[in-house]
Order: sequence, then C-alpha cells, then structure tokens
Amino acid sequence: MMRCLVLALCLLAGPLFAAERTVPAEAGALKAAVAGAAPGDVLILAPGRHEGPVLLDRPLTLLGREGAVVDGGGRGSVLTVTAPDVRIAGLEIRGSGSSHEEIDSGVRLLKGALRPVVEDNRLFGNLVGVDIHGATDARVSRNLIVGRENARMNARGNGIYVWNAPGLIVEENDISLGRDGIFVNVSDRNIFRNNRMRNLRFAIHYMYAHHSEVTGNISIGNHLGYALMYSHHLTVTDNLSLRDRDHGVMLNYVNNAEVARNLVRGGTGKCTFIYNAHRNVIHDNRFEGCGTGIHFTAGSERNMLTGNAFVGNRTQVKHVGTKLVEWSHEGRGNFWSDHPAYDLDGDGIADATFRPNDLMDHILWSQPAAALLVGSPAVQLIRWSQASFPATLPGGVRDSHPLMAPIDIPVPDDVARLEAAVPPWPQGETSDADTLASH
Repeated sequence: MMRCLVLALCLLAGPLFAAERTVPAEAGALKAAVAGAAPGDVLILAPGRHEGPVLLDRPLTLLGREGAVVDGGGRGSVLTVTAPDVRIAGLEIRGSGSSHEEIDSGVRLLKGALRPVVEDNRLFGNLVGVDIHGATDARVSRNLIVGRENARMNARGNGIYVWNAPGLIVEENDISLGRDGIFVNVSDRNIFRNNRMRNLRFAIHYMYAHHSEVTGNISIGNHLGYALMYSHHLTVTDNLSLRDRDHGVMLNYVNNAEVARNLVRGGTGKCTFIYNAHRNVIHDNRFEGCGTGIHFTAGSERNMLTGNAFVGNRTQVKHVGTKLVEWSHEGRGNFWSDHPAYDLDGDGIADATFRPNDLMDHILWSQPAAALLVGSPAVQLIRWSQASFPATLPGGVRDSHPLMAPIDIPVPDDVARLEAAVPPWPQGETSDADTLASH
C-alpha cells in the first residue's frame, strides 16, 4: 500500500521537475534533446535549421524562437507525435517527404497522441501540413499552412488531413495551395471554425463525419467551398464562400443538418448543390451572383428552406420534379430578387405566391437544344399563360410567403479585397464537383 502511494506521489510530482532546455541549431541536436528529455520538459529551439524527421514519443513542449526551422530534408514526416500532452508552437516546419501512402506531413499526430496542441506555426511546402490520424482531443490553431503547387492539383496533399480524431478542434488557420484545405474522413464530433482557405480544390472536403460543426470559415477563389458528403447531424453556419468556381456549398448524402447564415456569392457554377440530401434545415443564407442559386436533385426530400435570399443568380432555382415543394415555414418564405413583389399590409411578406421556375425551364434543363426557341412567340405565349393561370404550372418549388427584403451578411474589408483579387475563372473547365456528387 505504501509502495503504491509513493509511486502515485512520484507521478504527480513529475511535471514539477520539468526543465526548460535550449536546443542549438546543430546537426543531431534536436533528436538528442528529445531522447534525453523528461516528461513535461520544454525544449526551446534556437534560431536556425534543426534536422528532422523527429519522433516525439514523450510528453513535452517544442517552442521555437523567431527564425527556428525544423526541416525534414524531404524524408517522411517532419514531426511525428505518439505521446500524450505534446505541444508544438512557434516553429517553421518544412521539408516533408512526398509519399501519399505514408501521408508525409509537416506534423503527424498518431494514435496515442492525447490532447496534442499544434499552434502558431508556419508550415511551408510539405505534402500534408498537419495530419491528425487517430489522435484524440487535438487542437490545431492559428497556423499558416502553405502547400505545394504541383502542376496537377490532385497530386498535391491537403492542408489538414483528419481521420478518426474525436474531439478535434481546428480553428483560425490560414491555408493555401495544396489540394484540399481541410479533408475529413471518418471522424465524428469535430469542430472546424474560423479558418481561411484560398487557391485550393476544396476548402473543406468532408466524408463520413457526423455530429460536427463547420462554422465561421472563409473560402475564397477555390474550385469548391464546402463539399459535405455522407454525413449527418452537421451544423454549417456563418461561413463565407466567395468566388468559388463550381459550388459554394454542396450537400451530398447529408441528412439532418442545419445550414444557416452562410454567404455564397460570385461563383460561375452553383451557389448550392443539394444531392440526395434529406431532412435538412436551410435558413437565413444568402446565395448571390452565381450561375444557379440552388440546385436540388436526386430525390432530396423533406428539407426546410426559409429566410434565404436568392439575389441576382442567372437561374435562381433548378428543381426538376412532378411533386410540388413548399419553400416557406410558419408563414416565412425566402427573398427572390426577380420577384416583382408588393406588400400592401406592410408586414414584410409579399402578397403573392412566387414560383421560381416554369414549364419552359424544365424543358430547357432536360432538352438544352430547345434554347434556340427561347425568343419565339410560342415560348412567350406558354410563359404568359402559366403566369396568368398558375394551375398550369408543373411540379416544383413554390414559396407561398416570399420576403420583401433580403438578409444581409457583411464581409470584412480585408476579405473583400482578397475576393476582388480573384481572377476570372476560365470558361469550360472540367469540374471535379459534379463528378464527386455522382458518387
């Protein structure tokens, strides 16, 4: 009994004897310092180049003074963590290997890494910036991650790669280049918030990840903003998608999600694409200046849409079906910039029901060659007849309580400047987004 008590006291007292040690920028010094460190030690890396790869297999802190660089020399992952309570902060981390099979990374957090913290680092030119692969309760915060710029985007790695990392928080990171900003695969109960992502394929690419939060993120000039797939019970709120090429938000086999207060604007494709997604609440978003405001397909049902603003999209809604779908809830519909609305009682709700699509829209979607007839008297007569006699309209979207004013979602000035600097997208490029949506 006494022996157990002494052992417990020693374990509790361990961190009290932790030391701060300065590690010089000399060949082999960092590996030697880690090998000789006691649990809880703080290793302060002096300015200069420190050799990697390095395995952190005990609880300790790596702090970098200004100018401290850990360079993997193009071999494996620069820093690999397998121990609990490791903190990596203030470093420049570069020079990982190039193996996708091994997921060569700037920082790799593996099973056994409990409560790791990776914050305030600069990660340049690694295949993957930070790989969270089996770690628990990790926090990755305020890092600058600049990936590679291979000629083929799909040959690059992700800024942050997540697999089976419950309790993860990824916040306030700035991620650019590489393939996807944040790629999540089979990981539940995670939080991704207030990250900024540019010049990527997808800002956030999300698969088989449930009960998680995607909030306050900024996607600028990517091929696709938020590709959310095969997941349920997501909270997707207060995100920005600005000048993203194919889609701003895509829900592909996503169920029971809340999608709210997001701004998507300026894309050449679809502000939002809903593919075989059910029972989602989509409210108070602003979809502006896209080729299509929102595209529903593949039998997406029992979704609630209310309070959204559809502003200046070339096609506000693409929804093909014989069933009539109501897009309002408890007397509150959506704002439509092309609805010639009036409000005689001044309650903020338009006095007339709005139908964003008519029979000719359905014909044009299914038979694109019919576009040659758009200006013909016959087509104009059909559209006049449907406007005058709504009972002749086919199935599709109906908003019985359209709003008179749109929701406004402000964009910070510095973000608006980055948005304005995105060059025009070339026309006719192949889109990865529609390929993904079909799988």
